Amino acid sequence: MNVRTMFGTEGTRLTRLCLVADDLTGALDSAAQFASVFGPIGVRWCAAAPAVAHGVELAQAGRIHGIVTAPLNKEALNKAGHHFAGHTDMLAHLTGARGSVMMLARGNMRVSHVSTHVALEDVPKKLTPERLRYVIELTDDALRGLSLSRWRIAVAALDPHAGEGGLFGRQDIDVSAPTIERCVADGFDVVGPVPGDTVFVKLRAGQYDAVVAMYHDQGHIPVKLLGFSVDPATGTWNALSGVNITLGLPIIRTSVDHGTAFDIAGKGIASETSLIEAIDYAVKLAAARLQIGNA
Repeated sequence: MNVRTMFGTEGTRLTRLCLVADDLTGALDSAAQFASVFGPIGVRWCAAAPAVAHGVELAQAGRIHGIVTAPLNKEALNKAGHHFAGHTDMLAHLTGARGSVMMLARGNMRVSHVSTHVALEDVPKKLTPERLRYVIELTDDALRGLSLSRWRIAVAALDPHAGEGGLFGRQDIDVSAPTIERCVADGFDVVGPVPGDTVFVKLRAGQYDAVVAMYHDQGHIPVKLLGFSVDPATGTWNALSGVNITLGLPIIRTSVDHGTAFDIAGKGIASETSLIEAIDYAVKLAAARLQIGNA
């Protein structure tokens, strides 16, 4: 496991980032050899956690302007004694953040999430006025950090048809709608709740600049559906475009929008597209933060 430093430019700003990556995986010749070292599914031990922690230390010390992380196997992380649902929760713990928000980005598809790695039956309990307000605020801040010309946010409905007047649930009516109204009164450009079956079409059409999704699959599916490049002749995918951005941290962190893919380790067929995009996003966000700090 290695933490590498790299440099990027955005305009005339020079930013220094670190890339947290697993060198050992790339050095192995095959998936079988990988399994012999890490176990059948790569969970015998996990060296990723110390590397992530070191990256956070560098960022908090001001030696770098952000971190870019490669995929992390959550099962391996937990079996190694680091009990987190993934990078996002771990980074919030390491930095002392009061909370964090996952945003996925691919082109103009920017989607932040009220909840992520929780059972679907627990999602309604995660939708509170406080949490929704927090996600809206961080999403607005992220859009401003990307130097967009506007920051219009749509909140996706939790229930079908935004509850259909209470026929299909009252979370959108009793929680989301009043919270959105208060945000609008405070100056945020936010609309909703917008039914989940149309909100992402409108986002892709440019009617919004970001969507707040209620749960993991609601937000991930549209971004990944557009991000996968599929070979129609073989029915397999050959590239994945998209970036995972952690909002709410005192440091900048971006990551790829895919998993570890142990099954293709050593085959030389993994795509670098998402990692390159994650680095580009980190450079943009770091440059914007440096500009604000020097203003």
